[in-house]
Amino acid sequence: MTPPARTDHDARRTEVSQAVWRVLAAHGFGGLTLRAVAAEMGATTGLLTHYFPSKRALLRHALEVLDRRSADRPRPAAERAGEASGLVMLRATLLDILPLDAESAASNRIWVASWDVALADPELAREHAERYRRARERMAGHVEEAVRLGELPPGTRTEDVAAAAQSFVLGLVVQALFAPREFPAERQIALVDDYLARMGPGEQCAGAG
Repeated sequence: MTPPARTDHDARRTEVSQAVWRVLAAHGFGGLTLRAVAAEMGATTGLLTHYFPSKRALLRHALEVLDRRSADRPRPAAERAGEASGLVMLRATLLDILPLDAESAASNRIWVASWDVALADPELAREHAERYRRARERMAGHVEEAVRLGELPPGTRTEDVAAAAQSFVLGLVVQALFAPREFPAERQIALVDDYLARMGPGEQCAGAG
């Protein structure tokens, strides 16, 4: 039997990825099964086992799909920031993580659901930790630039500031998802601005010790 052409394989994998995303959006990670994805595609579970020989393989692919879609989605705050740097870009980065509209809220709900899946599997947990580490590195770069621009004082511990900013924004994501009426987009933005405003020279110098 002639093996399928590479283009056919890639097209099928793209189709599988789209079906995985639709199942995630509709049912979360708790509803992500080979049977659910197969039903979404109108295919058999036997076809899917060619791509995912185990549940872990399906979960890993789902996380990759989620990561890729998150990276590729439009980022209005970053676009408005343009060629800016320092705290302006740190602000844009934080805003682009938050559930400020229906699309970003849906994406964040899936991300939060993925935590439970990742925590239950050491290998997936390591991959998740690496994703957040890379995000902190990007934030640390903005903080370092803010120091260079004089927006933050010399001696600022850039990695610590980035870790605190990531922790702050992820906590705000959770609150906004559970209590959207209490945390509408305007309040989320105001809280980010207040958080950044508190990065004053006095507080940062004290933290730099």
